[in-house]
Amino acid sequence: MPGPRQHSLFNILRIPRTISAFLHGKSSSMDIILNNIEELTTPVSGFVMKNESMATSKSTVPNEVIAAAESTAEPLAESTVEPVGTSEPIVIKRRTARQLGHLDALESEAIHIMREVAAECANPALLFSGGKDSIVLLRLAEKAFRPGRFPFPLMHIDTGHNFPEVIEFRDRRAQQLGERLIVRSMEDSIRQGRVVLRSENQSRNAFQSVTLLDAIAEFRFDACIGGARRDEEKARAKERIFSFRDEFGQWDPKNQRPELWDLYNTRVHPGENIRVFPISNWTELDVWEYIAREELEVPDIYFSHTRDVIRRESGLLPVSHLVQPKDGEQVENLMVRFRTVGDMSCTCPVQSTAVSVGEIIAETAITRITERGATRMDDQTSDASMELRKKEGYF
Repeated sequence: MPGPRQHSLFNILRIPRTISAFLHGKSSSMDIILNNIEELTTPVSGFVMKNESMATSKSTVPNEVIAAAESTAEPLAESTVEPVGTSEPIVIKRRTARQLGHLDALESEAIHIMREVAAECANPALLFSGGKDSIVLLRLAEKAFRPGRFPFPLMHIDTGHNFPEVIEFRDRRAQQLGERLIVRSMEDSIRQGRVVLRSENQSRNAFQSVTLLDAIAEFRFDACIGGARRDEEKARAKERIFSFRDEFGQWDPKNQRPELWDLYNTRVHPGENIRVFPISNWTELDVWEYIAREELEVPDIYFSHTRDVIRRESGLLPVSHLVQPKDGEQVENLMVRFRTVGDMSCTCPVQSTAVSVGEIIAETAITRITERGATRMDDQTSDASMELRKKEGYF
């Protein structure tokens, strides 16, 4: 058994590991305080420990610090210590490892990924559209970096076909956070001849890649954080969390970097970049449950409202200056909500009466069609629609 001096040194050497767990979002500050109180005040001579437990002695830490820590502490587990030379065991209590809930574990992983980007990448950006997934990313960034400023700007590629309610929310949320918002418009790419459309009403979703790649080159971003999730679509399901893009912004699904445990390869050459997806392992249900837990505000069009729509192909399309009824199509006024927000010309609402986050969670829990499968007409043109766009530089 090590002597008291050796044991104290051993405990001191454990402190960096505890602090590391806190910095990576895997432990709370109260856990760190209590663990250090218990470990650094533990006597070692004259006792035999069972179940790797330690006896606690009088602490030199101020009582008010201990009281504040214990008020938010997890329940303590009992263990037995047998003093040498006596027959009566001493029962003591010791903190067990903190058990993370499902959302806590997802949040911890996402915060770790964001901090990894900040630590390893020279000039990252966070893609913020005002949609629910990017709203969650902002909250995760707050938890990862507050009270300081975000170590990256926010960026949005405006297609010109976005819902006005979402654009208004985007600007207001960025102003509330006090963070820099970079907006690059496809209208500029069209005027420069970089994007050529057949008509004004044509979906611009597939052409966002041009404006995005131009913006990445303009600001020399080496990483872009996005809110894509693997449950949305099969091309995204096979994409890595750190998704490498070559000097042309292209993604090669057959040449992806391995990701062992939580180790990520962030090396890129000048002109190359990485797309990072901290919530890859989340589902649509996880996102809404997190929004409910964190009480996050989302644009109103996510909730049920009356809207003029037309039935076209397999979905509903909202009537707007971009979408007008064709011969034989009838305008209907229905109670609908949007599961995802994007290009107005190809984003379909779903019929719904959900007017609260709780009701949306109840609907999402029983649906069997992914949000993109049910609401994005541009993803239904072929089985490889998304993969083809991603190969060209799409998010």
